[in-house]
Amino acid sequence: MKYEQKNPVPLPAAGAFEDVPSSFMSTFDWQYALEREPLLALYEKGKARTWNASEIDWSIDVDLEKMARNRVAEGSHEVFNNLLDPPKRLGADESVQMQLEINAWMLSQFLHGEQGALLATAKIVMAAPDEESKWYAANQVQDEARHVEVYHRYLTEKLGCSYEVNPHLQTLLDDIISDSRWDMTYLGMQIMVEGLALAAFGMMKAQMPDEPLIQDITARIMQDEARHVAFGVLTLEDLYRNQLTSAELREREEFVIESTYLMRDRLLMEQVYARLGWDVPTWVNWAKETPFMTAFRQMLFSKIVPNLKRLGLLTPRVREEYAKLGILQFEHNKDSTLEPEIEAPVEFLSLIDRLRGADERKAS
Repeated sequence: MKYEQKNPVPLPAAGAFEDVPSSFMSTFDWQYALEREPLLALYEKGKARTWNASEIDWSIDVDLEKMARNRVAEGSHEVFNNLLDPPKRLGADESVQMQLEINAWMLSQFLHGEQGALLATAKIVMAAPDEESKWYAANQVQDEARHVEVYHRYLTEKLGCSYEVNPHLQTLLDDIISDSRWDMTYLGMQIMVEGLALAAFGMMKAQMPDEPLIQDITARIMQDEARHVAFGVLTLEDLYRNQLTSAELREREEFVIESTYLMRDRLLMEQVYARLGWDVPTWVNWAKETPFMTAFRQMLFSKIVPNLKRLGLLTPRVREEYAKLGILQFEHNKDSTLEPEIEAPVEFLSLIDRLRGADERKAS
């Protein structure tokens, strides 16, 4: 597993390593009852669908700048300027650079989120109360290590451009790892972080149809992540619907609301605007208020909302906050146990086509 790291991933302000204090019980399950058939079936599926990063064709040439310039040559930057009304109209070169930076930023946050999942799932192996969960979580640990491997290789060998972890994502990962309660690790990672990531992966595929390597990587990881989210739903449903006290439920509600806002804020891409040398507050306000950007962020919650509803966590308090964010429309979607896979919403695909000028090309 040798590859050239053309550009090592930048470090956050805290430095190369971060120690997150945590305290939780490590639980032995001495009865080995193995009564949870859906989890055992998921475990079998995970074993059967394991893949090796070395199987990927890493010889594929990746030239995202060429792809971006081809889109600009077809007028995508003018569509962007007219449709989204950015703080300043972008020329061809600025548009190309923005596309490259956004792609690098998104993929970098995938990498950092996968490392968070790696740590969180290792914690689940130790703390989950039943053997079935430990077995599946152990299988997921291998998945997450593989995801970190492929995203790191793609960023440093193929892209040559990457970002440090987003501060909002880092805060959420720290909260998940440090919490002593085993179910909060599931809720934070399997339901919230990976639920949003699953939707983001689908949108990444839609945004980069002409890049075969990232298409292959993303398809493989999405298959894994769909099982991971279903694992969280299957594990937590009975606990959250039947076993929590009102005080415990309120704590979970508060965590769901707080983590939702952290994930919303991490999608504002302050780091991208700063690297481009643009006025960050102006561009962040534009990202918050522009209908397209708002719709993009909202669609990333398309799996989280129905999963929370399945768990009984779409409570009046959570519903009130989600109504403010405009994401309650997803509550009638199928949850991850009924519909594991995800495709980018039709509305998003239409918007992407418009940004590429596809509608104009088809009409001509």
